[in-house]
Amino acid sequence: MTLPLISVRNLHKWYSAVHALNGIDLDVQPASVVGLVGDNGAGKSTLIKILSGVHRPDRGTISIDGTDVRIGSPKAAMRLGIETIYQDASMVPTMSIARNLFVGREPLLFHIGGIGFIDHDRMRRESIKAIADVDLHLRSPDALLPELSGGQRQGVAIARAMHFKSRVLILDEPTNHLSVKETAKVLGFVRGLPAQGLTGILISHNLIHVFQSCDRIVAMARGEIVLDKPVTETSVDEVSDVL
Repeated sequence: MTLPLISVRNLHKWYSAVHALNGIDLDVQPASVVGLVGDNGAGKSTLIKILSGVHRPDRGTISIDGTDVRIGSPKAAMRLGIETIYQDASMVPTMSIARNLFVGREPLLFHIGGIGFIDHDRMRRESIKAIADVDLHLRSPDALLPELSGGQRQGVAIARAMHFKSRVLILDEPTNHLSVKETAKVLGFVRGLPAQGLTGILISHNLIHVFQSCDRIVAMARGEIVLDKPVTETSVDEVSDVL
């Protein structure tokens, strides 16, 4: 058996009297795409917020490559190779593509006393390559974010994660508010993650999208996992019945 990239055991989370996660056990294999589905309040958002370092569990363990870890912040998650892409692509509208791709990780020409000078030329060069690596063709790395479509913004977010060698991409409803053509492009990005050696966790309310782009489907209800199967061994009807 391949050692899971992420392994969650007996994970619990309470919000006051609400038991949001109730003993979650979950393994995520390397170079795979897991579809995480469930109605509002099922616990899936709480689970990904714990994996991305936004919240901490009240009980249970998380391990990466077999080693127990504490994910105390989003930066800690990123250091472990876990990057989360939210439906708004988590970008700064007033910045260029290059600045968004490197936000918080800007390369410096040099720095003195904690004040540095950004290497803009390097950001442009590396942005062009990162964008091309996800088969995204944009006019210029200096273009501002409002000039991009929703699908293009998601592509830039995925390019950013891949450029900085993230191992796990958590995609939270990445096709919301996108056109049919843009949705197909984003799902293509997701399907292509294993070929890049990356692991994906796709959160979506759209079961068709999950079946189109994932290897495995995990369904949650009332803070518990109620179904965990390869997509080839289940159906939309079976998943719908357990939600």
